[in-house]
Amino acid sequence: MCGITGWVSFDRDLRTEQATVDTMTETMACRGPDDRGTWIEGPAALGHRRLAIIDLPGGRQPMSVRTPDGTVALVYSGEAYNFTELRRELTGRGHRFTTDSDTEVVLRGYLEWGDRLAERLNGMYAFAVWDGRGDRLVMIRDRMGIKPFYYHPTPDGVLFGSEPKAILAHPLTRARVGLDGLRELFTVVKTPGHAVWDGMYEVEPGTVVTVDRQGLHRRVYWRLETRPHTDDRATSIATVRSLLEDIVRRQLVSDVPRCTLLSGGLDSSAMTALAARQLAERGETVRSFAVDFAGQTENFVADELRGTPDTPFVHDVARASGTDHRDIVLDAGALADPDVRAAVIRARDLPTGLGDMDASLYLLFRAIREHSTVALSGESADEVFGGYLQFFDEEARRADTFPWLVHFGRHFGDDIDILNPAVNKALDLGAYINESYRTAVADIQRLDGESDFEYRMRRICHLHLTRFVRILLDRKDRASMAVGLEVRVPYCDHRLVEYVYNAPWSLKSFDGREKSLLREATADLLPKSVYDRVKSPYPSTQDPAYAVALREHAKDLLTRPSHPVFDLVDRERVRRDAYSDTPQTAQASRRGLEMTLNLAVWLDLYKPELSLG
Repeated sequence: MCGITGWVSFDRDLRTEQATVDTMTETMACRGPDDRGTWIEGPAALGHRRLAIIDLPGGRQPMSVRTPDGTVALVYSGEAYNFTELRRELTGRGHRFTTDSDTEVVLRGYLEWGDRLAERLNGMYAFAVWDGRGDRLVMIRDRMGIKPFYYHPTPDGVLFGSEPKAILAHPLTRARVGLDGLRELFTVVKTPGHAVWDGMYEVEPGTVVTVDRQGLHRRVYWRLETRPHTDDRATSIATVRSLLEDIVRRQLVSDVPRCTLLSGGLDSSAMTALAARQLAERGETVRSFAVDFAGQTENFVADELRGTPDTPFVHDVARASGTDHRDIVLDAGALADPDVRAAVIRARDLPTGLGDMDASLYLLFRAIREHSTVALSGESADEVFGGYLQFFDEEARRADTFPWLVHFGRHFGDDIDILNPAVNKALDLGAYINESYRTAVADIQRLDGESDFEYRMRRICHLHLTRFVRILLDRKDRASMAVGLEVRVPYCDHRLVEYVYNAPWSLKSFDGREKSLLREATADLLPKSVYDRVKSPYPSTQDPAYAVALREHAKDLLTRPSHPVFDLVDRERVRRDAYSDTPQTAQASRRGLEMTLNLAVWLDLYKPELSLG
């Protein structure tokens, strides 16, 4: 896992631009604390910061190979979980390796297959290849969008980076956000390719972007496609289990300490139990970590979202699987710490987020990094297997919009309530969401003979797998890489995603519960308490002291009436929430304050030029 960046300028020799390349590269230092390197040749410059995971001495980057027709150089972030098979195949084709790293396998694979290498990879990755044989840059991103990847076309080439901050460090760019960027900030739609910052784009998941002297070209090498599912229930359950066994085995490969993230829910418990069993075969014990809040278990109050605290279930799994477990216990002061808020915003490059849940995720990862360098996460199982409440909510099912927006509006209120009226009118977020939704569902394929209900559920699953999951994957990548922790997501293996996506909803929920296929596929591994547990989202603190701290920070902000945040948000709404006598834990009020404080920090850190015209 690493941070990558680069610059291609066909009209100049970039060997005179070492200082600029160094500056761009250093913005990725948190993603790669172990090593750094740059490579410049003619019109191309590559920068790399390394987090060493496999072949610690041999995987240095940028990595290059000289051929009779020109140099081919690579910067690579991520993991190829099938690199041993690819290495064996490439060796059979005459390639000779000088390291044991998956990076060299990717480089040699490109030499053999060109950008068609993308179809052969199993993993999470974002990488760029400068191919001097034809003066072209090839950028490739994994199928699900696990690893972030951004680019910014220029008049004579392109800038790219793992994160926007690498591109924004270049003097050719401006930290500017226009109307559509602001619309993306204040909606939860995750428009494919949209990067919020003007002039910048994401390399879309499952896509190859090539830049040469003729311009920029895109090729989609993978998309989520509709296919008939002919397996019966027993076969489907067995196939899910077989896939999970193989996926976890591949993702446990590491030359540095690894662990699992354990929440006591079905997803992380099943993954942890599989990892524990496989490592026990080698005489190893898996480490597991969970987040908790001071006093939360003892004082827990059930609500519509969370019926039970996580900790008792976490401990059931740790005992049953024999993990070396540790709870990371956080208090309200840490969650509300302005320095933590700034660190989270800096990691994301944007002010969007989930409030205390972002702070706790960052603090959890920071604590884990003292013990492990790699962590396996249960992220995306809800999207793959159908675990969220909105999958079962009739209003959300029938809504002509993104189903999670119905759910969010009911429980957290509407983010646009914090905007001042002029901004709200200029953004017209309702129209933006409607257009985004129409675009998102336009190309979802329907099976011949598929019932209206099954097609409706297929659309909901597709939206979660191509829009919603990307928000959470980006959140997890940025929070983890901000502290140099690699998080792997077994449930994002494209083989599993394709297989379960095409299982009909009647099979995904055959017992009337969420994630039926996953539960039965791993039933023998789970404590009964976890098997019976109802889905509970990522935990949020219930400590009133957190809401009190938010209100105090908001009051401080209100003493600065000229702060640019008040060009966006409704000052009176902020004042009302900060001084209101409503219950301290009121979700809409709390979320409004969190969003306002995030915006203020973002404006202070990045000083973006905002345009509502």
